[in-house]
Amino acid sequence: MRAVLSKIPGGPETLVVEDIPAPTPMKGEVMIEVKAVGINFPDTLIIEDRYQFKPQRPFAPGGEVAGVVVGVGDGVKHVREGDRVIAVPGWGGLVEYLTVPAAAVVPMPDGMDFETAAALIMTYGTSYYALKDRAGLQAGETLLVLGAAGGVGAAAVELGKVMGARVVAAASTAEKVEFARDLGADDGLVYPSGKMDRDVQKDLSGGFKRATGGDGADVIYDPVGGDYAEPALRAMAWNGRYLVVGFPAGIPALPLNLTLLKSVSVIGVFWGAAVMRDPAAHVANMGDLMRFWSEGRIKPRVSRTFPLERAHEAIQALGDRSVLGKVVVRVGS
Repeated sequence: MRAVLSKIPGGPETLVVEDIPAPTPMKGEVMIEVKAVGINFPDTLIIEDRYQFKPQRPFAPGGEVAGVVVGVGDGVKHVREGDRVIAVPGWGGLVEYLTVPAAAVVPMPDGMDFETAAALIMTYGTSYYALKDRAGLQAGETLLVLGAAGGVGAAAVELGKVMGARVVAAASTAEKVEFARDLGADDGLVYPSGKMDRDVQKDLSGGFKRATGGDGADVIYDPVGGDYAEPALRAMAWNGRYLVVGFPAGIPALPLNLTLLKSVSVIGVFWGAAVMRDPAAHVANMGDLMRFWSEGRIKPRVSRTFPLERAHEAIQALGDRSVLGKVVVRVGS
């Protein structure tokens, strides 16, 4: 079978496409014929050995797949050949065939296509866990989403509206802000790109506060980090909750005195570990997300697709932060 492999640490250009033996499902596993793979920011990190997990090489990146069950191991009763499923293996997905524990697969709802399925679980799962379980976002509160046109940011915009919040979208270009408005954001603002001096950061904090109604945001969803973090923290409301999701712009150093002055909570979001620690809560959240999709309340936006042979371009596009919504790699027919 064809596989996209990371053999040495490095950027997307180091990935190679090779033929390797297809796996065989062991006891408790299912074998999936992969149809689509969602590309996410961790894919840009894991191939450079900059992610929390460092799989042994060679390995295939790709942490989110959709496909058809074509084999089952001993003891598997609730999944059958021919079932259309979604799985989040963490890595290993950029292949034609993949084995995963049967308990880890999620049935695809009727009417959902493979590209949508491959674009759903990681981004919406992360954002729903963050907003619901970590921040306790309530109807009527104000949610500020940084990086609002990216995968998890776009999901946070949609889910914030589903949960009844007033959503303010922040992104680096007017096109991205408009994209977030199309997702349902109530307001938006463009923030500057690159490094910011203190004056620019101060102006940005004022812009955040004005956009969130003057009193500041009750919840901030930050998958960006870098120089954007402190201005956002300064624009929080009393008893606000600051969600730390990711750091493509760099790991910030927050002035903790601000958390005291505003009674603000800074909350880490590590969805992958949460899934492993509380699988029952994960199953419940997945049920909610599938229901939201079936009701038309969320809709993953896949802006670009690539064939398996060009998977490195998909990862590069995500690393360049040029993607609106999600990018997906198609596998097979």
